Amino acid sequence: MAKDDLIDDPNGGMPRLLEIMRRLRDPQTGCPWDIEQDFDSIAPYTIEEAYEVADAIQRKDWPDLEGELGDLLLQTVYHTQMSAEAGLFTFEDVVRAISEKMIARHPHVFGDETRDKSADQQVADWEAIKARERAGKAQKRTLDGVALGLPGLTRAVKLQKRAARVGFDWPEIGQVVDKISEEAGELAEARDTLTQAEIIEEYGDLLFVIANLGRHLAVDPEEALRAANAKFTRRFEAIEDALSAQGRTPADSDLNEMDRLWDAAKAKEKGD
Repeated sequence: MAKDDLIDDPNGGMPRLLEIMRRLRDPQTGCPWDIEQDFDSIAPYTIEEAYEVADAIQRKDWPDLEGELGDLLLQTVYHTQMSAEAGLFTFEDVVRAISEKMIARHPHVFGDETRDKSADQQVADWEAIKARERAGKAQKRTLDGVALGLPGLTRAVKLQKRAARVGFDWPEIGQVVDKISEEAGELAEARDTLTQAEIIEEYGDLLFVIANLGRHLAVDPEEALRAANAKFTRRFEAIEDALSAQGRTPADSDLNEMDRLWDAAKAKEKGD
């Protein structure tokens, strides 16, 4: 099949998508914008697309999820095309590596180990396999391999989980709560005497401990914050709708009135 025939074939599957990306990056005939991109410039789009996948799932918008998964897949294709051009690895190399990894990490499915174990035991086995993989990569330190590019709260939890595996953790959740109170109190009391850099550092310490509380509660802090953002958006829009019915906007209101409308929206949600 000729290259143009493949691009025009709606059933061309992955070969079609790979060829589309190759053509977009062609130095002579490709898209100028696509040709100019590199790993660093594309990485933010990769992160954004992953969040949009999560957003579609949270909204249970399955047609939108189909499109967002395609956008995320394109990011993998984009990075592997650039890596192939640089002689680093190809899309096929990536597929081969993840396939081998999944087989190696699931000996109870693809090997001789029994499937008769709890989910907790499977997680423990998974972590043990990953630890052996890190050892093979010369990642000797406990925190080696926790990606720097992760969202801050997610990376905080992963760092804390790694440290907890070697015993560096508060045994009681009350100790975490006490630490949150301590950090918040210190920040509030010293905010007028600290430099901006010191305030950022202290605020970061507070967020880190709050992430630790989420870990102890088995709560994903990123997921919880996304839900809180969605709730805030719903309730603030309810304020706007109530004011709009009177021909007004939030700028025409005051805090006391908006607080009352917020409480009304909150009560309506809880009553539904």
